[in-house]
Amino acid sequence: MYQLFCDSNCELWHTDVKEFGLEFIRMPYVLDGVEYYYDLGEQTDFKHFFDRMRAGAVPTTSAINEQNYIDYFEPVLAAGKDIYYITFSHKMSATFQSMDRAIASLKEKYPDRVIRTFDTRSISLGAGFQVRYAAEKWKQGATMDELEAFLTDLRAHTVVYFVVDDLVYLKRGGRISAVTAAFGKLLGIKPLIAFMEDGSLQSVGKIKGGKKVISEFVRLMHEHNADTKNHRIEIMQADCPETGEALASALREEFGADIPVHTQMIGPVIGTHCGPGTLGLIFYGDK
Repeated sequence: MYQLFCDSNCELWHTDVKEFGLEFIRMPYVLDGVEYYYDLGEQTDFKHFFDRMRAGAVPTTSAINEQNYIDYFEPVLAAGKDIYYITFSHKMSATFQSMDRAIASLKEKYPDRVIRTFDTRSISLGAGFQVRYAAEKWKQGATMDELEAFLTDLRAHTVVYFVVDDLVYLKRGGRISAVTAAFGKLLGIKPLIAFMEDGSLQSVGKIKGGKKVISEFVRLMHEHNADTKNHRIEIMQADCPETGEALASALREEFGADIPVHTQMIGPVIGTHCGPGTLGLIFYGDK
């Protein structure tokens, strides 16, 4: 018997996590000198967070430490259960060094217990997309090996694209240079960013003008032969609900009114690095 874990950087909504019976690790962020741990939207004031960013506040994020992981995992192991933890991309944080140390320590203390992890090589609902379908398999009784095989295939088909509204936040995170950010803002250029196979981020195109973003997302779904019938289509928006709904409407018009498209707010941890106005799209497509 094993317990399925995820973390708040998968951004699966709190009601879904409770319904599936998942345990989740809360990732921290600091706003105006106060540290918070993201609760997957249960009591989060998204509007306040993004309004403060627009007003000039500079939130930060940090990795959790070895003891944090032990505090999450040990009660489960002590209760006689094994652990399978589906993580966000290991390329995105140093927190997994602490995780590895915690797991090594716990395996010494609980040699008969099994702790396995799976790197989704994504973040936000790119990771949550995989957690959701894995949770369904887990609830149906899938073994760890079966879940691993399922996730490995699903990961190869999980397509993630996003566009930021202001390049300054990517510049702060070291993703782009100050010169690129300045010229991008001046010219109205928005970088199209995607997750690579190794879990890293890469700019894969440039879109000039906000109105072209939606048509480009529609084009990408055709390019990747998106499955619009059997898998959810996730739209992530960072306090730009009108843009998110405009994209959802465009997808329904293009692919059918009954497609399973869902729109959700980006949380503060991810929002710290992408900024308000970010629009993201996650779907099941070709490898």
